[in-house]
Amino acid sequence: MIPLSVLDLSFVNAGASPAQALQDSLALARHVDGLGFTRYWLAEHHALPSVASPAPEIMIGQIAAATRTLRVGSGGIMLPNHAPLMVAERFKMLEALFPGRIDLGLGRAPGTDGVTAQALRRRDVARGGDDFLDRLQELMLWETGDFPAGHPFRSVEVMPAGAPLPPLFLLGSSDYSAHLSAQVGTGFAFAQHFASFDAEAAMLAYRQGFRPSRWRESPHAILAVAAVCAPTDAEAERLALSAGLATLRRERGEYLPLPSLAEAEAYPYSAAERARLERGRARLHVGSPETLRARLGELAEATRADEIMVFSAIHDQAARRHSYTLLAEAFGSAPPAAA
Repeated sequence: MIPLSVLDLSFVNAGASPAQALQDSLALARHVDGLGFTRYWLAEHHALPSVASPAPEIMIGQIAAATRTLRVGSGGIMLPNHAPLMVAERFKMLEALFPGRIDLGLGRAPGTDGVTAQALRRRDVARGGDDFLDRLQELMLWETGDFPAGHPFRSVEVMPAGAPLPPLFLLGSSDYSAHLSAQVGTGFAFAQHFASFDAEAAMLAYRQGFRPSRWRESPHAILAVAAVCAPTDAEAERLALSAGLATLRRERGEYLPLPSLAEAEAYPYSAAERARLERGRARLHVGSPETLRARLGELAEATRADEIMVFSAIHDQAARRHSYTLLAEAFGSAPPAAA
């Protein structure tokens, strides 16, 4: 069966604080540790009331320290928001502290609104400018040390010396990062949970165009999906109401905390909103373990995914943890006793 991993946005629940959302992330990581999940990745978002963590590298260290078997990484570091040297330093430090357990996933979106992005980024980048490729090249050069002769950075030593950069993955929701990650020879993670681009086309383009490199000898493609699992299809549909209402609000620019199930059940959905939720079902996978094993298995086969990374927006934290347990059992990652 295909390996499973976890993508965690540290969503803030309605009625709870952002600090509690961070504690919920730690609790979920402890729960899935040992259930057979391969990775636990943390996202970077800024100035959004719905997302508690703007600093995945801090959460990575906390979660790696609290778990034993998981690879822990960024899904991802939004590279245009950071100096490449600082990214290299922080992730080499994480790798030195937790050798063989850290991943470095990189994205090119800001993870926020335009004003906050300007506050985060260097002032020498014009508004709307895209220097992702330059920053990616610089990050790689901090690892290889291959700055041109006479370049001032050749004299800078990245500390802690001797610790390598963790494995690199480029994140994407189109074929741009698929082609780029194939060209430079890194891993690739496709965000099917919010992409409008066809996942199969992007994943196959990456695999077909992959060039072996110092970063990776063979391709590794991760398919990130949104999923809600419960003992029955009906219960899973009920739990998914929170995610559906949150999606409708985000599309209106309302980045509110994840609504409770009671709030989602009581919301007066219009016919247009119900139709919108139905259209979005291609990006939200809901059902019992048997239903999701079949649906996600078919998707993994079509995209030739090496791994499925699951994001679950469920308000009730016990139900959220149980969703991951059921998925692990459905895909043969954990014995039934692990529940």
